[in-house]
Amino acid sequence: MAIAIKSIPVLKDKAAAHFTVKIAENSAKKSSIDFSKQTSVASKILAKAKL
Repeated sequence: MAIAIKSIPVLKDKAAAHFTVKIAENSAKKSSIDFSKQTSVASKILAKAKL
C-alpha cells in the first residue's frame, strides 16, 4: 500500500504579505552576539593549561 504524499501548504494573499512583512521586521531586529568576554576567558584557561 502506498502512502499518500501530502501537499505543501502555500501562503496566499494577506497571509503571504503578512509573512513577508514579519520576515523583514525580524531581519531588521537581528543583532549579532558579542563573544569577546567568553573568548578572553577561554584564552586565559588555555594559556594556564599551556595548550
